[in-house]
Amino acid sequence: MRDVKTPPPPPATRGRPSRSRTGKRAEVFATLVSRPIRTVLCWQALASVACALVAALGSGGNAAWSAAMGGGVTVASTVAYALMLGAGEKSSAGASVATMLRAEAVKIVVVIGGLWVALTRFSGVVPLALFVTFVITVLLFRVAFLVRN
Repeated sequence: MRDVKTPPPPPATRGRPSRSRTGKRAEVFATLVSRPIRTVLCWQALASVACALVAALGSGGNAAWSAAMGGGVTVASTVAYALMLGAGEKSSAGASVATMLRAEAVKIVVVIGGLWVALTRFSGVVPLALFVTFVITVLLFRVAFLVRN
C-alpha cells in the first residue's frame, strides 16, 4: 500500500523521457550562465573593448569598429557554442562528445559567417585590427578550462 503523502509515479513513456518545454529551455540557458562561460564572455568583451580603444587611438574610427567586429564575432560564436552545449544530450559519454562536436561545428560556422559579413559588408574595414582582436578573443576562450564551476 502506498503512503497517501507521496505523489503517484509518473506515467510510463516509450523512448526518451519527456521534458517540459520550460525544462529544456532552462537547460539550454543554464550552460550560457554557467560560471566558466560567463567568465569567458566577460573577458572576451573586455578584450574587445580594450582592442577597440587602442585601435581608435592608433588608427581612428574605422579601426575601432573593425576591432569591435573582430571581438563581436568571437563573442557571438561563444554564445552559439554555449547554447548548443545546453541543447545537446548528456546522457552518456558518447552523447556528450557528440554534443561538444556539434557545438564546435556551430561555433566554426558562426565564425566563418561573422568574418565574411565583417569583411564584405563593412566598406572601411581595417583587417589588421579585426584579425588581431579576433585572435586575442579566440585565445581567451581557453580561460574556460581554468575556471571551476
